[in-house]
Amino acid sequence: MTAIWAGIDAGKTHHHCVVIDDTGKQLLSRRVANDETELLKLLGDVLDLGEAVWGIDLADGGANLVIAVLLNHGQQLLYIPGRTVNRASEGYRGDGKTDAKDAAVIADQARIRRDLTPLRPGDELVSELKVLTRHRRDLSDDRTRTINRLRGHLTEIFPGLERVLDLGNVGPLVLLTGYQTPAAVRRAGRRRLATWLRNRKVRSADELAARAVQAAEAQHTSVPGEDMTAHVVHSLAREVMALNEKIAETDKLIEGRFRRHRNAGVIASMPGIGSLLGAEFLAATGGDMDAFASADRLAAFAGVSPTPRDSGKISGNLHRPTRYSRRLQRVFYTSALISIRCCDESRRFYDRKRAEGKRHSQAVMALARRRVNVLWALLRDGRCYNPIPPITPAT
Repeated sequence: MTAIWAGIDAGKTHHHCVVIDDTGKQLLSRRVANDETELLKLLGDVLDLGEAVWGIDLADGGANLVIAVLLNHGQQLLYIPGRTVNRASEGYRGDGKTDAKDAAVIADQARIRRDLTPLRPGDELVSELKVLTRHRRDLSDDRTRTINRLRGHLTEIFPGLERVLDLGNVGPLVLLTGYQTPAAVRRAGRRRLATWLRNRKVRSADELAARAVQAAEAQHTSVPGEDMTAHVVHSLAREVMALNEKIAETDKLIEGRFRRHRNAGVIASMPGIGSLLGAEFLAATGGDMDAFASADRLAAFAGVSPTPRDSGKISGNLHRPTRYSRRLQRVFYTSALISIRCCDESRRFYDRKRAEGKRHSQAVMALARRRVNVLWALLRDGRCYNPIPPITPAT
């Protein structure tokens, strides 16, 4: 059959597909709805033209359905990042930007390039972890925004209390559901307030009550709009507590599914990586190291190895990469920070880098890079982390 290349410029409601042959001649250009019936019709029409290699500029979101349709029918599908498409389109004729042109660029890039990432049928467990970790990140962002709004409103009426409360803990949030103004805290008094907090199972109730009363004694002025602002503070405190409960429930779901993955034991054996970071690692990489031929490839994808920017007589000019997985970099950087506190080997490596004159962030990044090598080798060999490497007997 004739070899052809099909490029899909993916969107939320519609996609645009362009098909070209080995000479770059356009054989088909069509806008299709993000609907299974239309996608199947498109697939049939394209296969009537020849044996296709598909390219697409999205790997999730609105492209999930078309990706599933193509992979379920055994099609070869390549992922071309949108940024790559934008850069490549500058080398094609015309300054305009249309979905049809982007789809044509995607098809042509799939035809001429050999370094594109193939998309494969996903592991159901990894797909669930992608959904859950993305949902948890959204909840965490909502909680951060709500806490910031809560701090802003509390500062308007009771700045002294806002300074002494750590709203990342449950106790201060419980306090704000009952008392928001200096007058209310003074009326309750230290003993009554501590009893009220203890009845709601707040830890260190006496200390929290003492700080609140001390702040209230320092402010006897009532500001305009205090009552309504207090009502908003009460509402926001409850929202943060509800978000905390949702995050805790999501964490349990993530942990349960992570523990069921075949590589969970290997990943969790690395110091500093627990269920949450392990789930983020699986969600970012798909849990399949076959996609990374070496630890260097994994490090580049995670953005923990510098990239050269040499030109002319300038050589050895290394910079932070601009194209990498932010969520995977967070996994390795955060786990490196944690391992410094709980792993002697990581601590010694960090101290050595600091002694060489590196800043804290540089030393942590160097540790993260080393940990990529270790984790990649563990997953390749299917064995858990051991600070003392196994001795291979001589043959």
